[in-house]
Amino acid sequence: MATVKRKAKGVRRSAAARSRATTARRAKATTGSMLDSAMAILPFTQEQLQRIFLAMILGGAAVLAWFVASLAGVPAMANQQIAGLASDAGFEVRRVQVTGVDRMNELKIYERVLSEHNTPMTSVDLETIRGRLLELSWVKDARVSRQLPDMIVVDIVERKAHAALRKADRLVLIDPEGVELEPISRGNAKGMLVIAGPGAGKQVAELTKLLDAAPALKPQVTEAEWIGNRRWNLTFSTDQVLALPQGDDESAAALVSFATLDGRNRLLGGKVAHIDMRVPGRVHLRVPGRAEQVLEMEGN
Repeated sequence: MATVKRKAKGVRRSAAARSRATTARRAKATTGSMLDSAMAILPFTQEQLQRIFLAMILGGAAVLAWFVASLAGVPAMANQQIAGLASDAGFEVRRVQVTGVDRMNELKIYERVLSEHNTPMTSVDLETIRGRLLELSWVKDARVSRQLPDMIVVDIVERKAHAALRKADRLVLIDPEGVELEPISRGNAKGMLVIAGPGAGKQVAELTKLLDAAPALKPQVTEAEWIGNRRWNLTFSTDQVLALPQGDDESAAALVSFATLDGRNRLLGGKVAHIDMRVPGRVHLRVPGRAEQVLEMEGN
């Protein structure tokens, strides 16, 4: 009786196993090469990568602790655990960086942020800090952010000084919207437009539009007084006063007419002390020691 030998199948199995081992080694080598290439491209040292991975692990642990604690109904304990982990890892406020400050006192910014010193970064309420900063008169807007591991970054949008508002006992610096910034001395206000009159601070934007209607005259206006909560008197650098009518369109038209009249007759710097343009189509000129003169305006 013949005996059947099955060596051929064993050889095939052995060859297949060797092929799979060879494929696995090649794949491992390719994967390792790709991983090494990717690591070489990253702009981090091995030590920095280790710190990042550590932070990721700690962050994952913190999230897990918070989740478990929340399920147990104790979110306050979860927050404490997260804060503790962050502090242990060096993630707490130690530095403050401020940008965007020009004229205001920068120390006032630090006073409102440094109360968070040594606070875990996870416990810092950025909106609360921003709210404190917006209470400062010079701060128009503020952006507050974290820069791990230990810095709070504050970017200030500062208000611009525009004019000096005359009050009963002092001058106050204001911005183009009429927001009061801080008191200012007469010496420091020299060369600035002075605005006066009850309610004048609320009319600053409208005054700017009015003066823009006559750009040649605008640099010569040193004071603007809001009269009766309805109209402006403008004082020029020559100490001459121009009385304008009420109404935005009417006052702008009168100012443009005066600019034309001054271009023809050189009123500014002359003997006329007061120019009254409140009556449409007429200009009343007052010269000290003389009777009042009335000019009829063409085109009115």
